[in-house]
Amino acid sequence: MRLPHILSLSLSIVLLAACSEPDDPIIPNEEEVITTLQLTLIEQGGNDTLYFQFKDLDGDGGNAPTFTIDTLMANKIYSGHLELLNEQNTPADTITSEIEDEAEEHQFFYQTDVTTLTIGYADSDMDGNPIGLATTFETGNDTTQAGTLTITLRHEPNKFAAGVASGDISNAGGETDIEVNFNIYVR
Repeated sequence: MRLPHILSLSLSIVLLAACSEPDDPIIPNEEEVITTLQLTLIEQGGNDTLYFQFKDLDGDGGNAPTFTIDTLMANKIYSGHLELLNEQNTPADTITSEIEDEAEEHQFFYQTDVTTLTIGYADSDMDGNPIGLATTFETGNDTTQAGTLTITLRHEPNKFAAGVASGDISNAGGETDIEVNFNIYVR
């Protein structure tokens, strides 16, 4: 008499398990819209504040982006800070705070062909790897330098790959969230 009860109980458990709802699907982290990238450089021990801004409110296509460009002075050290916004929303969404919250999954890379300009990281994630929201820009003593500065944000780079921690993008992998090319001048 106990066997039918045990079989009935076992069958009920199997049916309940088969009828249960599946786990909610995992929704991947949706890529953010970045319309504005602003680099602010503050001269260490001085009074100069420089601004470099890229703004493309309508995204790819449509109207051309606008750029604001300042001139760096020779023999200076600047503290840099990046701010990223989505100005398609009102008020604008601050993407910078999301990058800070997900620091292990993001890294900015700075590339320049100005030979007397050195750019270093001044921030790091919980693992001690660079993020690139805070930087230092150091200009040499050679004046009248001109070139380009490329700022690239990579999502999910391999921060442990060769050279990535020192800013070499070639082994980073990941996906590019934004890449901006500025004309840059040192006088």
